[in-house]
Amino acid sequence: MRWRSATRRPAPLHRRMVWWLLGYLALISLAVFSVGNYVHEHAEHSAWRALLNSELDSIVNHIEHEPHYRWQDSDTLRLFYINDASDAPESLRALHPGLHDGVMVGGRQSAVMVRETPHLGRLALVLDINDFHELEQFATRWVMLAGVVMIIVTVLMASFGVGRLVRPLSSLARRIDELRPGVPGQRVEVDPRGSSELYVIANALNDYLARNEQFVERERVFISTASHELRTPIAVITGAAELALGEPDVPDRARQQMQRVRRTAQGVEQLIQLLLVLARDPARLAALGERIALDQLVPDIIEDHRHLMGDKDLRIDLGGLARVDIVAPLGVVQAAIGNLLRNAIENSGRGTIRIEVSPQAVVTLQDPGHGMSPEEIAAVHARMARGYRNEQSGIGLELIARLCEHLGWALQIEPCEPRGTRVILDLGASLPDWSTS
Repeated sequence: MRWRSATRRPAPLHRRMVWWLLGYLALISLAVFSVGNYVHEHAEHSAWRALLNSELDSIVNHIEHEPHYRWQDSDTLRLFYINDASDAPESLRALHPGLHDGVMVGGRQSAVMVRETPHLGRLALVLDINDFHELEQFATRWVMLAGVVMIIVTVLMASFGVGRLVRPLSSLARRIDELRPGVPGQRVEVDPRGSSELYVIANALNDYLARNEQFVERERVFISTASHELRTPIAVITGAAELALGEPDVPDRARQQMQRVRRTAQGVEQLIQLLLVLARDPARLAALGERIALDQLVPDIIEDHRHLMGDKDLRIDLGGLARVDIVAPLGVVQAAIGNLLRNAIENSGRGTIRIEVSPQAVVTLQDPGHGMSPEEIAAVHARMARGYRNEQSGIGLELIARLCEHLGWALQIEPCEPRGTRVILDLGASLPDWSTS
């Protein structure tokens, strides 16, 4: 059977590590910048508060105790009396007592300390910090630029370092991905720069590959030997049944039993042939292929299985029968289509079994049975993919699924409306290559 994975391939490990490091650096940088900015603002406010309070205390003390004292404004420090008759700027009139940072006075950034005094009224001492703010913004821009440069340089160095670190792991993963089923002697090697953990993984995998090869070989030898040993007694039983059927004086009841013996022996012979096919390599099996006309083979298979209908109210309708040839082992094709037809007959009580053969070598069987829900069909596909046997589907579907995987065919099961099941066997991989024939 053919299965396709629709899952998206995950990102490489080194890329994940670099993205994680980038996110970590960005988070740390943001945290450091935020904390630094908070500490800076807090320290700046404390400095302005201490400076302006000290200066304002000195001014008030001089004014209250020295009648002839007059305050003289400087380039950076100015004193304003805030009352109804004063010429204080409007930006200062609405300020409550305390420190105010970033107030615009005369178009410049200023720190303002406002205080209520019992004799002088409300005073506002203004410190021009415009030049300091420009220097602060300049330093902030350079700090942010340096942080970005540090992150970029760190990520580039980390990307290079992580790439070198995970390169042996990537090499090991690539070698594992290059392993192909059924190819003997495959082993995985570790890059000399790999860590000890990679050697442990590689040694465990190589040990598994070696044990799996031994198991497959033992299974192939056992199946081949057992099948060959069974063919001899089956041939004897079939020959004896045919000789008995050739006698004219055999009673009808005995003749029916001998026909049943012959059909059963032929069925067991087909089963043995299937086991032999599965025991061979696909390359060796392809050499046993022969040109088969499906339009001539399918009617013969139908006639060989009509006896299975017994007294059931069933009939087989051979619909579209295209003229198509394939190249495959004859016994395998007979057994595959025969098993599907036998399942259709056994799971149907009455009605019509329809069989079609398309020009693309697709054989379709539709039975009138009870049918299967999509969930049941999915479960059947899963069991066949895992190699589990189901007593309801018998050994037929399991063997056909193994054959499809072995020969590159495709098997599909789907429900029909209003009832029944449709089985599609795609033998397109066995179509002959006319360009080389």
